[in-house]
Amino acid sequence: MYQNKTVAVVVPAYNEETQIGMVIETMPDFVDRIVIVNDFSTDKTAEVIKSYIPNAKERVIKAPKKIGKETIYNRAEIVVEEMNKKEVDLFPKWKIYEEKDKQIVLVDLQENSGVGGAIASGYKWCKDQHIDCTAVMAGDGQMDPDELEGIIRPVIEEGIDYVKGNRLIHKSAKHVIPKKRFFGNSVLSILTKLASGYWHVSDTQTGYTAISLDGLNSIKLYDIYRRYGMPNDMLVKLNITFCTLREVEIKPIYDVGEQSKMKVMKIIRPILWLLLKSFYKRLWQKYFFRDFHPLFLLYHMSFLLLAVAIPYSIKIAYLVIMGQEANPVTVMAFLFLFIVGFQSLFFAMWMDIQDNERLYK
Repeated sequence: MYQNKTVAVVVPAYNEETQIGMVIETMPDFVDRIVIVNDFSTDKTAEVIKSYIPNAKERVIKAPKKIGKETIYNRAEIVVEEMNKKEVDLFPKWKIYEEKDKQIVLVDLQENSGVGGAIASGYKWCKDQHIDCTAVMAGDGQMDPDELEGIIRPVIEEGIDYVKGNRLIHKSAKHVIPKKRFFGNSVLSILTKLASGYWHVSDTQTGYTAISLDGLNSIKLYDIYRRYGMPNDMLVKLNITFCTLREVEIKPIYDVGEQSKMKVMKIIRPILWLLLKSFYKRLWQKYFFRDFHPLFLLYHMSFLLLAVAIPYSIKIAYLVIMGQEANPVTVMAFLFLFIVGFQSLFFAMWMDIQDNERLYK
């Protein structure tokens, strides 16, 4: 425990037989549960994990205890209880292995679900066990266990809902992080600011995080994006539910003996599409259905005006290329649509930043 609060670390692992032992052995003592999620590995990852819990038995997931007889006052709690019970069926099938008085819990997925799906399954276990603070560390050893205390402290001491490590602000970032990764991370972070509403977040792609129990209960865990866009999707979901966020500086760590499985060019397009959908989801859910805000209208008006301005810009460009003079009315129409569209966009972004300032602690 840490300051009388329970702490668990979810470790997604896919073909990490050479690295997972190091992750287990270097885990800090204050961690109550190491929830390793074996994402249907094709190597000996599961066997290595089980070697640390040789007497582990498969645990049967029990239904939550009944709150009591339904009354007009506890109906809401009973509905939530039933939802939590049915939620299990929405996750990938798993087997859970535990050994009495051991830290390690093995969540052995029966199908490959991607890094996001693996983390979501680990989150589900921690939520059902009412863990106060749940961190995430990769199974490849690229996260320094000595920095875990700094990640979980804001959650436990200050009640922050979600804490992310930030590698980009470390002095060594430009020298240690591969240039393509650094550039790609920076671009995705800018786009994620717009999509998520957390305008001050810098390193959106890091997986070294910690979340409170309230944070876990605020989102649909089974709906978390299952692939490498999971960190971006988490930020959007947390922002919609008004969860507070903080970033803490961590070291960038590479070349620890495990080659990255992420193919940048393969995942960039799905993540961009995810961010676009997430942006509109946030606008409608947070600023229309939950609590109407003028920025909802400003964003949509700016998109409409800028879209209408495109045909005018094409027509003007064509006339210029052909050496002809553009009709003044066409030029004025384009300038009006372009200027008002961008003004609306900037005002919407400014309002967005101001409204979400309260969530960045």
